[in-house]
Amino acid sequence: MTTATLLVFISTFAFVSITPGMCMMLSLTLGMTIGVRRTLNMMVGELVGVGLVASLSVMGVAAIMVATPEFFWVFKGLGGAYLVWLGIQMWQSRGKLSVPTDTTGFVPPTARSLATQGFVTAVANPKGWAFFMALLPPFLNPAEPLGKQMLWLLAIILTLEFLSLVLYASGGRMLSTFLRQASNVRVMNRIAGTLMVGVGVWLWSG
Repeated sequence: MTTATLLVFISTFAFVSITPGMCMMLSLTLGMTIGVRRTLNMMVGELVGVGLVASLSVMGVAAIMVATPEFFWVFKGLGGAYLVWLGIQMWQSRGKLSVPTDTTGFVPPTARSLATQGFVTAVANPKGWAFFMALLPPFLNPAEPLGKQMLWLLAIILTLEFLSLVLYASGGRMLSTFLRQASNVRVMNRIAGTLMVGVGVWLWSG
């Protein structure tokens, strides 16, 4: 890959990564309610999911999966329903992701559950599959080893994705700080819950 091509690739994926989407809204929501540090667990799962989608897209597996909408319908339905359920709980200031109005006995979400959320959100988005299928192949040189090229491209993609996730989570944390100062914990939970429901609905409609 030439330097010019590499710069085009970085610019393209930087723009795509920073654009609001399901994963970024999830990061914003979790940053608002559980903080950036705990949200890193969700990011791990999301990055694994993005890496898997990108790799399978290049290998052509995505073409088979896109041709089988029944699979995506079930997967998206279950994932979307789960996120909507979490959003409703947050709206009611209940559940592990909401900020407790009474911190007595508060149990934060586990790292595994957060990572699973991130992974499901990344993998269950058919737009992500279509995106990688359309944009990755033009940047691959058939005359060079595919494995080496994919390692470089994945490293760039995941780095840009991680930076975008951290930026959104930090924005959510700043909003959380503002609302806490105003003693509006319930309002914060409802904003976060609405965003979470929006992510779930987005997953259904994608």
